[in-house]
Amino acid sequence: MEENEMTQQEEQVPVENSENEATETLSETEQLKLEVEEHKAKFIRLYAEFDNFKRRNAKERVELIQTAGRDVLQSMLEVMDDCDRAEKQMQTSDDLQQIKQGIGLVFTKFRNTLQAKGVKEMKSIGEEFNPDFHEAITEIPVNDPGMKGKVVDEVEKGYTLNEKIIRYSKVVVGK
Repeated sequence: MEENEMTQQEEQVPVENSENEATETLSETEQLKLEVEEHKAKFIRLYAEFDNFKRRNAKERVELIQTAGRDVLQSMLEVMDDCDRAEKQMQTSDDLQQIKQGIGLVFTKFRNTLQAKGVKEMKSIGEEFNPDFHEAITEIPVNDPGMKGKVVDEVEKGYTLNEKIIRYSKVVVGK
């Protein structure tokens, strides 16, 4: 009988351990479920925040695009006012020298305004032809061998905006 009792005691111990393990496993499972729920809630909040960020960023980008040139256009309106005054002056004045001087001042103000906004004229005449900066309209024969492959004439000036080309120079190249 003692053997029988021993066997029962040994069997009971594992049963009790397995119940304890089951209890621990249930509590671990519950803990894991709670952690999963917590992480899920954090993920949902993070996703919502990111979605709001994307919407806000898209809205700001649209507003920026719509008003990007506002500062430049306001500056150009001042030059336009000067052009209107010059036009009135041309209609009422017969002094050609005064009209030339007034128009020269308007052009100077226009160039200075563009320059203040980061627009710069590209120098082309006499430079080596470079397709990264120039657009060749035509080639003409030149007498000076030093001018072969160089820009002889400029049909349209090229411009850069903050060191990026916004219009290529249209040029005539010597051959």
